[in-house]
Order: sequence, then C-alpha cells, then structure tokens
Amino acid sequence: MLHVTDDERRARVGVRHGLARSLETPEAVTAAMTALHATEPATVYLSCWARSASFELADLDRALYTDRTLVKQLAMRRTLFVFPRELLPAVWPGASARVAATERARMTRDVVRAGLVTDGDAWLDQARTEVLALLASKPEGLQAADIRRAVPLMDVRVEARAGESWSASRVLVHLGLTADVVRGVNTGRWPTSRPRWTLMRDWLGAMPAPWAAEDGYRELIGRWLSTFGPGTEDDIVWWLGSTKSVVRTALAALEAVPVTLDRGETGWLLPDDIDETADPGPWVALLPILDPTVMGWKSRDFYLGPHRPHLFDRTGNAGTTAWANGRIVGCWTQNPSGEVRLHLLEEVAPAAREALESKATRLTKWLDGVRVPTGYASPAMRARG
Repeated sequence: MLHVTDDERRARVGVRHGLARSLETPEAVTAAMTALHATEPATVYLSCWARSASFELADLDRALYTDRTLVKQLAMRRTLFVFPRELLPAVWPGASARVAATERARMTRDVVRAGLVTDGDAWLDQARTEVLALLASKPEGLQAADIRRAVPLMDVRVEARAGESWSASRVLVHLGLTADVVRGVNTGRWPTSRPRWTLMRDWLGAMPAPWAAEDGYRELIGRWLSTFGPGTEDDIVWWLGSTKSVVRTALAALEAVPVTLDRGETGWLLPDDIDETADPGPWVALLPILDPTVMGWKSRDFYLGPHRPHLFDRTGNAGTTAWANGRIVGCWTQNPSGEVRLHLLEEVAPAAREALESKATRLTKWLDGVRVPTGYASPAMRARG
C-alpha cells in the first residue's frame, strides 16, 4: 500500500489550499477549498484574503451578491458555508436535507414541550407557508425582523432546555436548509451579517434540479478528497456530518485508493491523485477563525502538533492560526486600534518569523482599522487579546 508522509500532506496543503501560491478570484479560492466556512461573515473575506495577492472586499461582494456565482447555504454539521453555485444541487438532497430533518424534529418537539402548540409539525408547516407567501411578493428579500413582524405565528421564543432557547430565526434557518430561501444581500458591513432573506428561486433566477442524495454525497466526498486528501474515513464522516455507510459507499463509487499515513492510519486518495506533490518551498499564512484548512480534518496532528488545547474552543471551533510551511505555529489577534499582532506558540526560523510579521503588517493595512468581531476566540487568543 502506498505510504503518504506528514511532509507530503503538508506540501499538499500549501499547494492545494492556495497558501503557497496565489489564487486569483474568490471563485477560484472556493473551488480549491470545496466550500468556505461562513458561520462568521468575516471568515469568508479573510479566507479569500489569505489565498490571494490582490483580494479586495468588492471581489467577494461581486461573487456573492451580483454575479451570484457563490452562494451561502447551511449544510454539513449545521454549519453555514459558501459554495460554488454549481455545487448546490449536490448539497441540497444530502448534506442539507439531513440537517433539515434533525432541525424539524427538534423544533416541532420543542414548541410542543413549551406548551405553545399541540401539533408541532402543523405549526412549522404553517409558519413556513406564511413566510414563503410573504417573500413571494418581495423578490428583493426582507430582513428577519421584517419577516417576524409580518408573520406573527413564527414570532416566538422557545425555552428548549436549561440554558438554551431559540426564536423566529430558527424557522428561516429551516427554510434555508430546504433550499426555499437564501441569505441574500447583506445590508450590514462586511464583518456583520444582516441579510435580506430571499426566495432561492428569485436569487438564482432558475432552480436547478437537486441530484439524488447518493450522487450528491459522492460529489462532495470526491471534492473533499481533491482538497483535503489523503484523509481517513473518520475525517470524512466528521466533515460531512453523515454516516460511515454513506462515506464507504461514496469511496467505493469513486474507486478511492487506500494509503497508509505516518501514524498507521488508512487514508484515501482519488485514483488520479496519487503522485507526490512537489515541495512548494517556504510559505506562511495567517488564517481566520473557522478557516476551512484548519477545520478540514478530524485528525489534525500532522499540522497542529501539540497546540490543540490552545487553538480550539471546548466545542472544537478553531480560532485564528499562524502557519509556517504546513504547520500551525501560533495565532493572531487585533489590538484596540485594529493592528494585527502575531503570537507564536513555538520557536520558528528567523525567516519564517519575519515573513509572518510581514503578513501581519499587510493584513493590518488591508483591514484599515476594522476590528473583526468573533464569538469563537480560542484560549490562546483570549490569553493574548
């Protein structure tokens, strides 16, 4: 069986992820990464900045809101992503539908337990129907507050369990999962999210037919292998938020090739992707919170080393990271004036440190005084913030 070393995997990250070479457009960045994390709106912009030599805010705004070649869609693990538009029909029937079913079960149960209704399914179906009818007359979309006022049925606050509650926006989330609505034009500044919820058919102009779920999963897993491979079965199951059965079926259909990794695990590659990657040479990167490179695998030792407790929160969300030659060596924060500060967790070569400091200076200039808010600060960020 072919053996793939950690050094080879790190070289692949530099080349495939656009970190050791520049990618020209947000579409190219998104295609290279399969999808970009968008839970925090600033992450998408900063993920593109990190992979492009000349990225501007307007480049991504054009792709998201004018050309609509990139689209926000809730999918794997109930996470919001930006996908290439052509990938949506593969995402909807499997990754999104799976989360939609879980969301429906939780919501309909919670409203009954809270004593708001006796038939949770009927309540959700009616709320969805009323929202869709409202948006049908508003092709430009509406903000969540406007929808809530116009549809009193969904204007609720539900105490689900101790310390957890949800409100009207949960109905919009479910409609987004089922591809009925989409987060359209953002009415806030780029680091914030204030979308106009818009009918998906209005946003896209024409609704492409969803693929069969099995075909959609196969496409997603094939793209994951192209971006993140080699990875283990557990890596794919975690990233996809699905089952081992789904993953094994897709790997078989793709004729994926098993390889051994440095820790004795079995990884998988596409059959036309087994050649060794040329060494990209020295490279550094500053990646944002929840960047797809950091979040691409479940088993992260080959690039994370001993730094997991410092760079991830208790629920597994990644903070900012500083990279040198395929390994995470620290994080970055901003001071009150917006200056980017580098914080190393280990010693690096002087040339790497100088390159990282140069990246920090460049990012400070690009941000131009904007401080990026976050709800996912890692322990290392909090200790140095």
